[in-house]
Amino acid sequence: MIKIAVIGLGTMGRGIAQVAAMNGCEVLVYDSMDQMIEKSKIELEKNLQLLVDKSKIKPEQVQTILSKYHWCNQLKQIFQADLVIEAIREDLDIKKELFAQISQIVSDQCIIASNTSSISITSLASAVIRPERFIGIHFFNPAPIMPLVEIIPALQTSHNTLQQAVSIIKDLNKLPIVVKDTPGFIVNRIARPFYGEALRILEEGLADIATIDWAMTNIGGFKMGPFTLMDFIGHDVNYQVTETVFNAFYYDPRYKPSFTQKRLVEAGFLGRKSKKGFYDYGDGVIAPKPNMDETVGQQIFERILVMLINEAAEAVSLQIASKEDIEIAMNKAVNYPKGLLQWADEIGISVCVNKMDELYHHYREDRYRCCPLLRRMADTNQKFF
Repeated sequence: MIKIAVIGLGTMGRGIAQVAAMNGCEVLVYDSMDQMIEKSKIELEKNLQLLVDKSKIKPEQVQTILSKYHWCNQLKQIFQADLVIEAIREDLDIKKELFAQISQIVSDQCIIASNTSSISITSLASAVIRPERFIGIHFFNPAPIMPLVEIIPALQTSHNTLQQAVSIIKDLNKLPIVVKDTPGFIVNRIARPFYGEALRILEEGLADIATIDWAMTNIGGFKMGPFTLMDFIGHDVNYQVTETVFNAFYYDPRYKPSFTQKRLVEAGFLGRKSKKGFYDYGDGVIAPKPNMDETVGQQIFERILVMLINEAAEAVSLQIASKEDIEIAMNKAVNYPKGLLQWADEIGISVCVNKMDELYHHYREDRYRCCPLLRRMADTNQKFF
């Protein structure tokens, strides 16, 4: 098996390294902070023991997996890697500086990849010697569990690099989908309305947090409501992705961040990890009760759903990925109850268009402009599938 180097041992980096080691790869793991390496060793042993307790792996496999790890405290120690995956914080300049160093350490044949969720792969590739071997390989959190991986070729990426990346991800027992290098790729782009429109409904005072979450889970069938999910992801992470996508799309109002969420970040109320976000996770705190009015709930669900459908249709229209891959992505990466395009077919394309037009006529904001593809499909009575 190939040698995979993972740079950055936060949650994502640790998860990616575990995936590689559990699938037989030699894993070179590096972090600039020694304490992160020590923390990663402890977390890894805990995670493997948990898998043993759940009968996911046998006790004798633990030592084999641990033996695949090579802990590095100097970047130059990754020189033998066949693939390098970067998983440090989302900062373009810091990432570029890192990739410039990496490309001088590894061989010319080594594939260099970023796990970024929203930064331009083409921009990152420009920092690399032989940028044709650079690519985006975006895992989802938690990496050992989530099956989907977005593969994003830069403008400079060679076809051979793309083929190799897809093959490696398949060997890691993950599901690769190829995505055009646009802000947010598939999942983080299409999912923005799930958070953004829920926040807008809250800010307008149309419903409270618990009611919006209840509408999306009990009526919509989503596994988590938007506020519960934002608290789970962490507002520092979720807000930064929204802000990055908004800036990258030249301030398109469809992706406009929320002051409500920004204030949570400023206060350090980051969600579950800080024990406070939209909800209070302190001991003994009673969760707020929703207003279980079916009519109100249906209105909330339909508004958020049609915004998600509109975004998915826009991704098809701009050839971000195939409609089949878009359905797989939203189902496998964020566990939506159905593919959004299939949902549009079931509701009726014309119903979606009418709902978008209703929102637009009410608000007169480009945020609610209907995707031209949806309108054309409604006019000609077409379906996605």
